[in-house]
Amino acid sequence: MNLVLGGTGKTGRRVVSRLRELGLPARPLSRSTEIPFDWADRDTWEAALDGGGALYLIPPPGLGPVHEFVRRAVDAGVRRIVVLSGRGSDTYHFQGILRTERAARESGVDWTILRPNHFFQNFSEDVLREPVLAGEVVLPTGDHPDPMVDVEDIADVAVAALTQDGHTGQTYVLTGPRGISFAEATAIVAKESGREIHYKEVSGAEYVDLLVAQGFPADDARDLCTVFEAVREGTITGTTGDVERVLGRPPRDFESYVRRSLDSWA
Repeated sequence: MNLVLGGTGKTGRRVVSRLRELGLPARPLSRSTEIPFDWADRDTWEAALDGGGALYLIPPPGLGPVHEFVRRAVDAGVRRIVVLSGRGSDTYHFQGILRTERAARESGVDWTILRPNHFFQNFSEDVLREPVLAGEVVLPTGDHPDPMVDVEDIADVAVAALTQDGHTGQTYVLTGPRGISFAEATAIVAKESGREIHYKEVSGAEYVDLLVAQGFPADDARDLCTVFEAVREGTITGTTGDVERVLGRPPRDFESYVRRSLDSWA
């Protein structure tokens, strides 16, 4: 059984879908799934882990009990762990993510770390969708290019790492085929969707204030700001060949993602 944490989320639901298309057993796990899983409720862990052989591991909120969970997963029979991390997690010391990576590395079983750049799908399924619909994307990213990556490619790589040999001990930095600034990306979404959408550059402090005014907890707002400021600082701008290295094909580009996603902004 392939256990997929965040099984209803952006990457998790795609991983589950691909596993099932391959005829492989997949158990999506979240608080709302048939077999529920809750980081804060250890009573849910036993049933969630029962019969598992491979685990797609998403970091818990905050500094959740990831080491304990991984130990229990291994005791339950998990022998392969694929972690969804993030590029820049080590540079910016995102402790929850780094603890999750460390728990996998110290588990004593096969592990693979995925460190993607920003997701294309942030524009259609996440934090940037409402700004796109409102006609103004406000970010502290500057004009550095970000080699954003398609979540479809992340899911393909995750499934390969979960089901195929040859990925043990690897840390894959997953990028798209080229760097693209958020201003350019916004302009492409505007052109293809026929919407009037403007990009506005702000400082990090201004962005945090904006998020807090929208209802974000202050700590979450600061963490999200740090993720976007990594683009402005130029620390996550280079492309890699890891998607092609794993999948044997180039990564999807931003323009094709936008054309596939037009219904998201209709």
